[in-house]
Amino acid sequence: MLEGEKELPPIKNERISPCIANGAKRVKFEQFKADSNYLQEPLATELANSSDHFTNDAVQLLKFHGSYQQDNRETKEKEWQMMLRLRSPGGKIHPSLFVALDDLANRLGNGTLRATTRQAFQMHGIRKDNLKEVIKTIVTSMGSTLAACGDINRNVMAPAAPYETGSYPAARKLANDIADVLSPVTAENTYLELWADGDLSYKIKPSDQVKKARQRQIKGNVFSGDTKEPLYGTTYMPRKFKCAVTVPGDNSVDLLTHDIGLVAFTNKTGDLKGCNVYVGGGMGRTHNLETTFARIADPLGYVDGKNIFDLVQSILALQRDYGDRKTRRLARMKYVLNDMGIEWFTKELTTKYFFKSIHSLKPEIKMKLEDYLGWKRQSKGLWFVGIPLLSGRLSGQTKTGLKKIVQKFQLEIRLTPNQDILLCNIGDYQKSSVSDALHEIGIDNPGKTKPLAKHALACPALPLCGLAMTEAERTLPDILERINTQLKSMKIMKSILIRVTGCPNGCARPYMAELALVGSGKDQYQLWLGGTDNLQRLAKPFLQRMHINDLEKTLHPLFISWKNSENNLNFGDHIQSMDDQAIIDLLSSSQAP
Repeated sequence: MLEGEKELPPIKNERISPCIANGAKRVKFEQFKADSNYLQEPLATELANSSDHFTNDAVQLLKFHGSYQQDNRETKEKEWQMMLRLRSPGGKIHPSLFVALDDLANRLGNGTLRATTRQAFQMHGIRKDNLKEVIKTIVTSMGSTLAACGDINRNVMAPAAPYETGSYPAARKLANDIADVLSPVTAENTYLELWADGDLSYKIKPSDQVKKARQRQIKGNVFSGDTKEPLYGTTYMPRKFKCAVTVPGDNSVDLLTHDIGLVAFTNKTGDLKGCNVYVGGGMGRTHNLETTFARIADPLGYVDGKNIFDLVQSILALQRDYGDRKTRRLARMKYVLNDMGIEWFTKELTTKYFFKSIHSLKPEIKMKLEDYLGWKRQSKGLWFVGIPLLSGRLSGQTKTGLKKIVQKFQLEIRLTPNQDILLCNIGDYQKSSVSDALHEIGIDNPGKTKPLAKHALACPALPLCGLAMTEAERTLPDILERINTQLKSMKIMKSILIRVTGCPNGCARPYMAELALVGSGKDQYQLWLGGTDNLQRLAKPFLQRMHINDLEKTLHPLFISWKNSENNLNFGDHIQSMDDQAIIDLLSSSQAP
């Protein structure tokens, strides 16, 4: 139901927009979404049967509800299970939700939770017949999985730090409000009917400002033509859509990798004045297919705060109408920007969708990859503590211990885009008690981590991800230790931003790293080099297949060059300062017998 499918006849008079999604020729997958009755069928029917797995059609809809069907690739027999991803704007997790997740993971999952690179928890190992209980419990515990996956706006990111000064509160609020504004209207009802028996009691009502923005969808320039789903229409987006909000100088959210990136500016009292806007970023690509590529976002301009909701709806609507709905590999907004250019994009946006002013960008201070680890002052009388989780995996004594701490002290949790966890709202009078409780589970100095591990990311990869070509999460600790040992032996005291993925889809955003390994076969990786330590530049591929056993041998001449340079640059900047051919020559020398 993806690339290369036969087109179906056009459907007449369904909508006013010229987009392929509604009213023009549709490929089979687009028609399938339109026929699903707003993401219900055949999922609802298959939830009621006794099969231990869903069919492919139901799996496609399952994604919109936050779940992927997987099987354990290390067993001979099919071992069907569901991965479930939560939606938590800005990474915010209520204490009761975390306690519920801990219990669900133990009873109905594989015993672990995983903080993702989009600031949400994932659960693994859920059986089909337990899926409804898990999602209903999440819903009644003030959580949601709606739109965590699928062709729709995904979890909206924001700096996780609960600082109550500067632009941080406004950025967190804006991320939460954008998540509400871009939430699918009818799918919300479908979701609750399927998983929570229609129970609406848990819902946190959106602000009046959000309500008004959503009301404008049905009569404004973003109208899809479908009154039940006014922004998305019956076929939703061509592919996933991602947004992030941050504050000047804080690039914890990897801002330039999103479809929409917003930098929030506030006045002295903390009210939102406006945002610098960046559009067209995205990481996913396919090996040996040059028409697919990673891309960083273009600057669009500065937009007043009062117009931000209309702006994000307008950008989404433009992508809804112009995104490629025939070839899913090319369906992200980055390809629209790449093919048409930012000038066309701006003109199309402002003449058809967004009739407000877009100004020149406001000056920003230099971005930094913030991590928030260790104890930090949240506000007067309150603290938070950042706890490192390599690859975001939470299990065993650490998971159980954190659950007890959160439950006892009623602490809010916030997940970072770096897959770490923040315990928030710790009173001055509680700080020593929380510190003692952390000590009991082996967390003595959360602010002190090994430099290479501090910002390293890896995707889950094997054994459950169906796209993985090789290892990532399970091999990351060994890769970091090997590189650390190598640097020490060469007396190099600087760190490197490292990311590892099991395939080219980019879930751990490897193409922004100073050094990245991207799976290209069993124990084989592409070698990407030259990103920055503050995530502002794309890396480049220099080797298509490097066996993991050759890691040290391959990197040695690069590290020698770095050590002997007189420019005192970080590793990524050192690579960028060299000619590509010089790097290729160094790598070739490492392959010599």
